[in-house]
Amino acid sequence: MYRFLLTPRWWGINLFVVLAIPFCVFMGTWQLGRFEDRVQTHEKADERPDPGTRPPRPLDELLPVSTETSGRPAVAKGTYADQFLVPGRELNDREGYYVLDLLRTDSGKALPVVRGWLPGTPDTTRVPAAPAGEVTVKGDLQASENSGSTGVDLSGGLPDGQLGMISAASLVNLVPYDVYDAWITLPEPGDGADAGLLPVPPEAAQGSGLDLKAFQNLGYTGEWFVFGGFVLFMWFRLVRREAEAARDVRLGLAADAD
Repeated sequence: MYRFLLTPRWWGINLFVVLAIPFCVFMGTWQLGRFEDRVQTHEKADERPDPGTRPPRPLDELLPVSTETSGRPAVAKGTYADQFLVPGRELNDREGYYVLDLLRTDSGKALPVVRGWLPGTPDTTRVPAAPAGEVTVKGDLQASENSGSTGVDLSGGLPDGQLGMISAASLVNLVPYDVYDAWITLPEPGDGADAGLLPVPPEAAQGSGLDLKAFQNLGYTGEWFVFGGFVLFMWFRLVRREAEAARDVRLGLAADAD
């Protein structure tokens, strides 16, 4: 009754099933591993002390920014140069903009420093002037923003002096000097030149918690296992239907299709 499984047509079906099921199991296991890795990373992040409570370190010792160094207090010395306003940034459910100044360090490279936040639309007349002369700043280290970062504006066409994304890539064509692939946010603008600015709290490093991507990995795990089970179910169903058709032909209940 099952000799049809040895026909060329069924050889092709059997080969597909034999290859598809292990592939689905492999992909489902891989996606599950990705989810477990993100869970472990989240647990390790919870076990580590709050980055902001750790002692400040020189900027160059914390680069490149990683899940370990993101949020750590960094110290840098230099002179403020160009200033940019970063529109479309929310703070405490209010729309406003960041005030970002580039700190030219002794190395010649500039460090983007978010001195604070102001409500409303960007207005240079409302922005307190950056401190003059050489200054030492201490702020929470952050990785350069990307297209997936909150508040980033990739539409382009912003007025001169405004910036849609805080990153070295977006600044490279705007200033004539190199820029660090990182930025810091000042935890306390203070009572001097930065009075009136509200501090911008640091964000957790991407990939350090149970974000949407982690649960996407878990969803993909289920999809691959379900697809593998569906392939096996359809194979059994086709075999059963073929066997029933062969039985009907043998009993004379149906004409032989051949």
